[in-house]
Amino acid sequence: MSATRFTYLGPEGTFTEAALRTLPEAATRELVPMVSVPAALDAVRGGEAAAALVPIENSVEGGVTATLDELASGEPLMIYREVLLPIAFALLVRPGTALSDVKTVTGHPVAQPQVRNWLRANLPDAVWESAASNADGARLVQEGRFDAAFAGEFAAATYGLVPLVTEIHDAENAETRFVLVGRPARPAAPTGADKTSVVLWLGDDHPGALLELLQEFAVRGVNLMLIQSRPTGQGIGNYCFAVDAEGHISDRRVSEALMGLKRTCPQVRFLGSYPRAGVAQSDVRSPRAGTSDGDFTAASDWLARCLDGRA
Repeated sequence: MSATRFTYLGPEGTFTEAALRTLPEAATRELVPMVSVPAALDAVRGGEAAAALVPIENSVEGGVTATLDELASGEPLMIYREVLLPIAFALLVRPGTALSDVKTVTGHPVAQPQVRNWLRANLPDAVWESAASNADGARLVQEGRFDAAFAGEFAAATYGLVPLVTEIHDAENAETRFVLVGRPARPAAPTGADKTSVVLWLGDDHPGALLELLQEFAVRGVNLMLIQSRPTGQGIGNYCFAVDAEGHISDRRVSEALMGLKRTCPQVRFLGSYPRAGVAQSDVRSPRAGTSDGDFTAASDWLARCLDGRA
């Protein structure tokens, strides 16, 4: 395995590359752009890279389905950390292009919902066609295949383009969450401000089936931060669920919730416990009464005394 190489959703100039370069360890790694999320993750599976940074969630559009599906299937991988990056787009064009000249635009599919209102107001007749990434859209503009691309302003110099309009976003404070993914190993020690990600498969379809899964978290005071259904590919109505929960797998309330799910679900895939980006331990809410590690330990001790005739 190449311990000196990180892959990311390329080409050069993507928001993913910008997010990756915020990690201190990126300064000592070879950063290799890949054509797609599956390609970036397959390089990790194949030992060509130590880790890959890929987008997983956007505050406007929600989950990035390519990443969620890839993590739910194939050889298991594990999330080791996350990065939050504020997102604002620039309209990149070839030098000399005016706004009135723009008839065709491109960008990543996740970008379109974030600039839809701006397009309607400023380029109502422009035809949109999706690209593999925002930076790939910039490359296509450079080649003359489109008039403009929505991408990060920082990508303009890479592709010989100019930002015609900057700071484009329909929603203020838009962010994208990226995850650094590697091969499975022991999770990092808890920080007190952690997140645990899993994928869950329902057993049989019956009334309350999803509620039964959620109750494993609820009765133990585990707060869910994301739950998204994804088709399993085994027919209409067959879904798995990507779940992000507050806490670390070593927290008793989280570990017991996961054990409960393992007893009732035909398949549970653990995707990792890792530090939450931008959250300090002092910002995390205290566990609900009866759900702290101390409460679980006390209850376990009480049960042991009962079994030993000392209750």
